[in-house]
Amino acid sequence: MLGFIGGGEWSGFAGSSEYKDGKPHPLDRWSYRVISGLSRDLGAKPYFPFTAPMMPFIRWAQKAEPVAPSEIGMLVHPDFGLWHAWRGALGFDEKLDLPPRDPRPRPCDACEEKPCLSVCPVNAFSGGGAYDVPACGAHIRRPEGADCMSLGCRARRACPVGKEYQYGPEQALFHMKSFRGG
Repeated sequence: MLGFIGGGEWSGFAGSSEYKDGKPHPLDRWSYRVISGLSRDLGAKPYFPFTAPMMPFIRWAQKAEPVAPSEIGMLVHPDFGLWHAWRGALGFDEKLDLPPRDPRPRPCDACEEKPCLSVCPVNAFSGGGAYDVPACGAHIRRPEGADCMSLGCRARRACPVGKEYQYGPEQALFHMKSFRGG
């Protein structure tokens, strides 16, 4: 599994030709280029969450890392919170010796306040992973949604886990524009 943790890798993408060329889907194109090159170098088969055939990235992530669905549906990690994303995976012909899976529990189970469920200005999250996508999308298209648009989802930012990995403004705006559709 390959991807981002917080904003640490953002500068690599933000400096790329894909980010700057104005063509659609820059992050997918950049991920495809970088991961395909890595797969050639390592003799592996690349897999992507944005190309057919669709592969079970969520299931793979849950087998590879101590992640579980959060109260707002996204996978939450005990260290990185909601600030991680998988951009691809490599498949090898031979079985690799990997460290044992980290058995830590889901952070949401110990979170009594669950601020992620109460800060959304349009109540797009009702717990258990339910997400009102149309309400969220409409909110970020209006002036009162400028905070969510420029800094990222309030519910995601409210999670106390992994705050130090939270996206910077440029990265948050990029992802929110992608979600909004431009």
